[in-house]
Parts: sequence; C-alpha cells; structure tokens
Amino acid sequence: MSFAPSTRKGPVGVGVIGAGNISKQYLDNLTVFPDLKVHVIADLFEDAAEARAKEYGIAEWGGPEKALNHPDVEIIVNLTIPAAHVEVATAAVNAGKHVWTEKPFSLDRESGLGLLKAADAAGIRLGTAPDTFLGAGLQTALRLIRRGDIGTPLTAMTTFQTPGPESWHPNPAFLFQYGAGPLFDMGPYYLTTLVQAFGSIRKVAAVGSKSKEVRVIGSGPKAGEEFTVEVPTHVSAMAQFESGASSHSVFSFESPRTRMGFVEITGTEATLSLPDPNYFTGDIRLWRAGDEDWTTVPATGPANGRGMGVLDLARSLRAGVPHRATGDLAYHVLDSMVSISESIDAGTFVNVESSAPASPALPEDWAPDTATL
Repeated sequence: MSFAPSTRKGPVGVGVIGAGNISKQYLDNLTVFPDLKVHVIADLFEDAAEARAKEYGIAEWGGPEKALNHPDVEIIVNLTIPAAHVEVATAAVNAGKHVWTEKPFSLDRESGLGLLKAADAAGIRLGTAPDTFLGAGLQTALRLIRRGDIGTPLTAMTTFQTPGPESWHPNPAFLFQYGAGPLFDMGPYYLTTLVQAFGSIRKVAAVGSKSKEVRVIGSGPKAGEEFTVEVPTHVSAMAQFESGASSHSVFSFESPRTRMGFVEITGTEATLSLPDPNYFTGDIRLWRAGDEDWTTVPATGPANGRGMGVLDLARSLRAGVPHRATGDLAYHVLDSMVSISESIDAGTFVNVESSAPASPALPEDWAPDTATL
C-alpha cells in the first residue's frame, strides 16, 4: 500500500484504549514525545481510564467510543487484552483512525486477514507491537548482520524460560488462555527479531506440553485463586526461513530457572549474541573463529522504550513514507505462531504461507525527544 503525506500539521493526536498495566509503559513515553499529543484515555472500566488520565495529566477519558469518536485523534493505541485486539482495531479502522495495537496482532488467521483487508480498503495504517526491534540493541545487531560482520546468517537459537507469571502478575489467567501462553505472549519478540535477521519463515515444526491443568495466583488481591491452563506452557519450535537458514526456539512457563533474552545467530564467519528482544537496548557480543573471548559491541541509537513504534507510525504518517512495525509483519509472525500450534497438534511440519517485507533500518540519529512535525 502506498500512502500520501498527511495534510495535518503539528503533533499527531493519539487516543489510548486500555488503561491496564502496560498502559503505564506506553504513557511514560507517549506523553513526553513532542511529535505526539495524547488527547484521551479510554477503557470499558471508565474509573480506570479516569485514574490513568489524571495520573498523566490527560484532559479526557471515558469508554472506548470516547477515543474512537474524538476529532483530534489520528492514531488509536490499542492496549486491550489479546482477545479484544481485532475487535478494537477494526472499530478504529471503521472510525477512520490509524491503529497501533499490542501483540498478538490477532488470535487466528481469519480475523487477522480480515483486519488487514479492512485497513487496506480504508487506506488505514496498521502498526503492531513489538517495537523493541526498533531499539538501539536490536538495530545495532541487525546493522552488523546486514553489513556482513558474521558472513551469511545460517542458524539461530533462542530461549525464554520462566516458572510462569502467576507468581507476580495480579491477574494472570488471561496469559494461560487461548491466544496466550509463552508462545503467543513472548513469541512475537523472538520471532519478529528472527524475521528481521533472516527474512520470512517458510515452515515450522514444534512440540508442546503443559505440566499443570490448574495454576494458583501468587500475589495481589486475587492471591490464592485458581485458574485453568488452556494452552501449552512449554513449546519447542524449529523454523526454516526463505533463505534456507533455520532456528530453534524454546518458549516456556515451566522452568524453575529463569533464562530470558537468549538470542544467538551464527553465520559463516562469526556468531552474534543479541540483547533481550523484550527490551530496547543492551550490548551485543561477537565471537569469531580463533577468538579467545567475545568482543562486546555497544548499542547505538535511540532506546526510549515502548511507544517508539507509535512515534515511527506518526512521523511516517505525516511524511507519507512506510512505517516499520507493520501489520503485514505482525500478521506473518501471528501466522507463524498459529502454524507452530498446528504443528504441535499434528506432529508434522506446517508450511507458513504469508510473508513479511523487510523493515527499513532506523537511523542511528533518529531522535524521539526532538520535535520534527
């Protein structure tokens, strides 16, 4: 899709739908980036929206329609629970608003494709988390790969292992329901990084399991309450990419030992250890054959945190150029995760039919804190 530059001038108006935990991470940045103006916070629970709006000095709050119908809102930032992502994003598209939505993009291919088609027909941009790959850590690593510092990328290993979020999350049940679990909750960070490094995924194979049918909330006002586990809580997945490269990934809520953020990519000339894809910065380590130890490469570029993708969407909207964390990229990652789930059930390789265009590199001097509009 090609986009004409926006006819509006000045900061891009934003409305946030969803006043839960993650909204704080976004609002810490969205309210200070000078090229954005947050006009309204909305939530089905209007008291929560009011509290969050007052916390950040935002003038208006209310139910979702308050943001959808706001005349100054150009981008809806959709921070609802996964099961509501497509419904809220579709409502935003129908209201003529561009959309940034939290991951996962959708819970199934049909609704995800429907959203892509609706947005395309309406000339609406879709942007989707994770935007961590825009941070200094992963952008620096991707620059090294694209420059040829490791030769031709061949293989990757990634690991995410924890005991599970029920020990610390005050309301964790949704993280163990359909559309979540360690694969759909954390997979987007790792798979998005791998797609940026290797290109589109062509086929996958996986096994999955769960050790408990019921888990117990460990903290907060619901501590001691039980909830049902609906999805695999350990997934081991292989992927082959369009280049012929391959990867092996572990996504687990089953490990007493926490090991997060392990991403290692091996090429014909060297191995690169990437920073945690759930974060925006972190040093990169490079090891070449014959080296006695790793060489540390400091990350360079912006690393402001969640909301960088919203800002890139806003600036791209004004300029009429492609944004980076696109709906097509998010759908391809979703398609890959659904294929992994299907492989678990079928016990066979599953082809991934979608593709994701390469995201342009983010300039090292891209400055979120500088007014450009």
